[in-house]
Amino acid sequence: MPAVRFEDVAKTYRGARGDLQALAGVSFDIEPGEFFGLLGPNGAGKTTLISILAGLAAASRGRVTVMGHDVRADYAAARRALGIVPQELVFDPFFSVRETLRIQSGYFGVRGNDAWIDELLAELGLADKAGANMRQLSGGMKRRVLVAQALVHRPPVIALDEPTAGADVELRQTLWSFIARLNREGHTVLLTTHYLEEAEALCHRIGMLKQGVLVALDRTADLLARAASTMLRFKTDVALPAALAERARVTGRVVQLKVHDAGEVEGVLAELREARVVVEDLEIGRADLEDVFLEIMRGVPASTAHLAGAVHV
Repeated sequence: MPAVRFEDVAKTYRGARGDLQALAGVSFDIEPGEFFGLLGPNGAGKTTLISILAGLAAASRGRVTVMGHDVRADYAAARRALGIVPQELVFDPFFSVRETLRIQSGYFGVRGNDAWIDELLAELGLADKAGANMRQLSGGMKRRVLVAQALVHRPPVIALDEPTAGADVELRQTLWSFIARLNREGHTVLLTTHYLEEAEALCHRIGMLKQGVLVALDRTADLLARAASTMLRFKTDVALPAALAERARVTGRVVQLKVHDAGEVEGVLAELREARVVVEDLEIGRADLEDVFLEIMRGVPASTAHLAGAVHV
């Protein structure tokens, strides 16, 4: 039995200006103990899928189960098996951190939970804030409390929707260290994130959404191997020659170009020298998940994406 199953899930929003299809027949399983990453650009349908999983939105078609429990027909059992970390900072301003976690425990009928609450507070760097009112916390600290709330009833499945958005480096490291430990102990993790380096480092398998369609689904290592190209990376303050600029990925001063062999590297460097482009910090490395993601998003039309190699496991 999969920990999470999405079966032909579609979602259409009705509006005065017409219908908007957020999801178009998404199907995949997440196995028990798996760390699964769900990626996609803004508006791809990631948060809609998480909302349907959490029972906060109803699918227009299809079925979703958590540990075998249908999220609509058997909502209470499905919700007990699931911990959700939402994208938005939602909190009750009238309680302390510890009171918030005790109340959350009560929602799930968990009594005598103080030892686990103490562990959560310590692991998430909240021990010295246990008595503080939620209104007194910074945005980063509030996000840590959201994570603790999701975990307070010890759910076997954890879904994190952009949990490190706007978070500082310390929070990101603290969170991933703890979540990785829970995953090693058997918890299933579903992560949506725009930080692709996190997904590459943490996730066993990755699915990619584009305009509500699942366009890729594979093991992380296999996705990277499928795009086994070499990347030439360097920094410059000078405009690239037009021929190179067309195929380069430029982020600020950092330029990345896909190359296939040593001869092509030498050709690129020759073009740069001829154009008098001053290059700094030149390095050659393999393509990373960001390169794979951009290649898939640019190269697969959403209307035909399901024919283009979304491998169901």
